[in-house]
Amino acid sequence: MTEIWTIGLMTGTVLDGNIDIAMLKTDGETISAFGPYVLAPYADDVRRLLEQALNEARSWNFDGPEPAIFAEAEAALTRAQSEAVRKFVADSGMTMRDIGVVGFHGQSVLHRAPTKDRFGDTRQLGNGQLMHEMLGVKVAYDFRTADIRAGGQGAPLAPIYHQALLRRLGAKGDIAVLNLGGVANITWWDGAGRIEGFDTGPANAPINDFVKAQGYGEMDRDGLLAFKGKVDEARLARLLEHPYLTAPWPKSLDRFGFLASMADGLNPEDGAATLTAFTAGAVGKALDLLPQRPSKLIVCGGGRRNPALMHMLEQRAGVEAVNSDAVGWRGDAVEAECFGFLAARVLRGLPISFPSTTGAPEPMTGGRIAG
Repeated sequence: MTEIWTIGLMTGTVLDGNIDIAMLKTDGETISAFGPYVLAPYADDVRRLLEQALNEARSWNFDGPEPAIFAEAEAALTRAQSEAVRKFVADSGMTMRDIGVVGFHGQSVLHRAPTKDRFGDTRQLGNGQLMHEMLGVKVAYDFRTADIRAGGQGAPLAPIYHQALLRRLGAKGDIAVLNLGGVANITWWDGAGRIEGFDTGPANAPINDFVKAQGYGEMDRDGLLAFKGKVDEARLARLLEHPYLTAPWPKSLDRFGFLASMADGLNPEDGAATLTAFTAGAVGKALDLLPQRPSKLIVCGGGRRNPALMHMLEQRAGVEAVNSDAVGWRGDAVEAECFGFLAARVLRGLPISFPSTTGAPEPMTGGRIAG
């Protein structure tokens, strides 16, 4: 396949109010060029709709008809992201005819991992057909459902893109990629044909929820609260006994798999410190599960901007933690880039999930194309 310009779209489960938009030139196997990247803010009414949809999804929990707000939020999100793409392309000095495909992840509102007794389930809001009609280009979407229906976890999907990035660096098994979004996920590659990936535990979601509930804003900006606080070591030790952390992969988490209530009763500083330490400690346990324990983590996602979390990764996970920007990656863009990369793979019929990443029974192509 000839390399094409793709656009990847992502909105994380922490709902920071932005649409991540990134352009990538790729054939779905290698990356030849990184195009522009932008954070496009949602209008306040769209953000409120998404927050309400996320809250109602927890009550619904895949039981009975979907909440009515899903349809409203899905249409609003799709229109907002389509308009943001149109502006992004124009601002880049290009036209939609220059774009081969848009990778539209949508907004995850609920994810349920499979168990030995049942298949999992997942719901992302996003109407790929509507986006195609608005933009006039091919749109790849619904990346997770096929994997889930086959018995996989539906997540993480980033490992195949992380592998492409690691290959560009010439990295081997002593370096892994850690993404710190609402949930943390890790990718390990042996430098040849073996790739592993799974969700390690929570990342920003419980920290942000706790800080917001305490009235200190949307997040622990610059880790200031955590730096001032004292980790409740006894509580942390109990939290780190959670069976998820030592369970073998494949495994995945919902954004609400671990809650801010883990810090109930603690003051804002100590609560932030304890939750941050838990994220780092969970990563440490994940590293012990890998075929080779890496000595270095390349960290992407919003959590890399939290110096307290980066420090605790080194202190409590026993690993060198390097901001992905320092190796030439765009740490805020990696997730959006990933879905541009996956979109090219969907066009080619290449697998996007694997037994060693999602637990699918075989490499799965996944995704649907509108257009």
